[in-house]
Amino acid sequence: HYVNFFSNPDAWRIIRNTLFLGVYSLVWCFPFPIIFALALNEVTRTRFKKFVQTISYMPHFLSAVVVCGMLVSFLSPIRGIINTIITMFGGEAINFLSTPAWFRTIYVASEVWQTLGWGAIVYLAAISNVDPQYYEAAKLDGANRWQQVWHVTLPGLKAVIAINLITTVGAILATNTELILLLYTPATYDVADVIGTYTYRLGILEGQYSYTTAAGLFTAIIGFGFTYAANKISNKLTGYGLW
Repeated sequence: HYVNFFSNPDAWRIIRNTLFLGVYSLVWCFPFPIIFALALNEVTRTRFKKFVQTISYMPHFLSAVVVCGMLVSFLSPIRGIINTIITMFGGEAINFLSTPAWFRTIYVASEVWQTLGWGAIVYLAAISNVDPQYYEAAKLDGANRWQQVWHVTLPGLKAVIAINLITTVGAILATNTELILLLYTPATYDVADVIGTYTYRLGILEGQYSYTTAAGLFTAIIGFGFTYAANKISNKLTGYGLW
């Protein structure tokens, strides 16, 4: 099965797409919840803070079907709000969902939108556990708000950031298959087809269960390798890890 998989002319394209989407999600989806949590922590108006938290958490509870339906509506080349704005300024409408150059941007943006608020919960909980005496000591030393964030808040989040980074790196090949299946089209296969969609088509639709199980096991083995490497590096640099 592995010989058949790697001799398949589509194999390296599928692996490449999976890695690209995984790395892009890591680069954008991982830091934004941290930044968002730090920004929310600086908000002093309780009602406004709760309102922003509620609005940012809600996308996490929307199903992928709803999210994709909203994207299709927003990005429609005929009635979509994005193309309406483009044409208002004299530009030509773009069929975003059928343009390969736009697929990865749309995928990553939807992932950021759905995970931003929910991912910030963990960091806000960790920030609330930072001893207030550290902030008082920093103020006495003349530290401004930015310096307090850099020297007090972020060190207090180091363990949580390290653990989340390890698990995120380990899941770098575990792309959001459901979202991709709902978004991609034959026109975007070259940049959107990943291991998850490939195993779905061949395993569920064509009944090649043994072959696609081998492909899925390959993903799990690589994921474990990434997790192990990230854990070793984290233990060495920060002193925190999964084991």
